[in-house]
Parts: sequence; C-alpha cells; structure tokens
Amino acid sequence: MYQAVVFFDLDGTLMRDDKTVAPSSIQAIRQLKANHILPVIATGRNVFEVRDIMQQTGIDSIVSANGSYVAYQGHFLSAHELDKDLLADVTHFANRQQHALAYYNNAGFALSHRDALTVDNYQTLHQTATVDPQFYQHRHINFLLTFDPLNASQYARRYRGRLHFVRNNPRALDTMQWGVSKAVGIRDILTKAHLTTVPTYAFGDQLNDIEMFRMVQTPIAMGNGHPRVKRLAAYVTADNMHDGIAQGLKHFDLI
Repeated sequence: MYQAVVFFDLDGTLMRDDKTVAPSSIQAIRQLKANHILPVIATGRNVFEVRDIMQQTGIDSIVSANGSYVAYQGHFLSAHELDKDLLADVTHFANRQQHALAYYNNAGFALSHRDALTVDNYQTLHQTATVDPQFYQHRHINFLLTFDPLNASQYARRYRGRLHFVRNNPRALDTMQWGVSKAVGIRDILTKAHLTTVPTYAFGDQLNDIEMFRMVQTPIAMGNGHPRVKRLAAYVTADNMHDGIAQGLKHFDLI
C-alpha cells in the first residue's frame, strides 16, 4: 500500500525552462518510490508528448490532457472523449474567427491549419506539427488546443455546458469535455486505484493547476508560479530552475 500520492505538473514545474528534468528531481522521485510514495504526472500534455519524461523519471502513472486521459502503473484507466458533432461545430466556429485548433488523442495530434501562433507554440515545445483538418473525423479525440490569444470568453459562452476552456499559455486554451479537469483525472486515479485514504500532494505553477490544488490535501506552488496558484498553496517552494521539486518534497518529509 502506498504511503502517499504526489501529483506533478510538468511545464514550469517538474520540467525546467529548457523542457528537461533536473537531476535533483529525478533523484527525488527515485527516493519517493523507495519510500512507497506514488509519483503521478498531472499535465495538460498528452501521453505521447511525455513518454520520454516518464521513462527518464520512472513514473508510469499519469493524468494527461488535463484529466481527459488517465493511466495507472502503465495501464489505461479512463478517457473522456469529445463528440464528433461537437468537434465539427467548434471547428466551424474557430475557422470563422480565423483561429487554429489542434486535435489530440493519446497517440498524436494535428492542426486545423498553421499560423503564427501555432508555429510559435510548437517551436517552444520542440515539436513538429502536421496539418490535417479532417484529423478529428476518423480518430478518437479527447483534447483540443484552441489558439485564441485574446478572448476566451466567446468560446466559454458559446460552449457552456459542452466544453471546458482553461488558459494554458498566452497563445492557446486547453479545451476538454465539460466538467473535465486535472481534478477529475485525479479523482479517477484515486478512486479506481483504491487510494482515496492516503495523503495527497500536488506541485503546480499555472491556472490549469487550480482544480488540482483544490482536489489534494497539500498543494505546493512553484516559486515561478502564477500569483493565484501561490495563494492557494500550503507551501511555496523554489522555482523550477532551482530544485523546487526536491525542496518541496523535503519540506514535507516525503524524501
């Protein structure tokens, strides 16, 4: 039986600014596992994007795509897929606004079209994006990136009760099935893996971590985190460039 569960956001948290994981964090995760504590990645990214991080850290449980795809100990646990008619509608609406969409599942992704925002986004992520406007029509899709840098409210109003939008970065909105968030994915993993009675911790830095922070007993904000995230935290650790993960785990005697 695990003594605790610790959820780690990736970008700006477990990952440094160059998208690598600090040696101190890798060593800390090894020590967590030796102490019978379960480390879980909880990220807006999809599984295919983080396989190298999972392999490098030895973490095999993940709440991915902000809770819309969950795996425990390397095995599929749950998914929240988007309806094809809804995908067609949001594609049409985004096209009218001249906004690009990225369609995701656990295996890959494609863009509705390419523009300056998408080029900037995937250069930052060190990823190559292909364009396939019909990608969603013949694949299961559990997650979108909606490339709207300014006015998230127009999407939130139109799709209230159908889609949930969270600002991930200045370029795009994480887009999931209504009601889906990192908190839902965390609930899935805790319930289905019979871990509801163990202490829970989470490290995060951005607005899409707020629901996760409210779901766990002990939220830990990175020093580089958003002010709203820091206000919700039980502890603010060092930033993602200065061993914040190891410091936070040591503060709570988890390693």
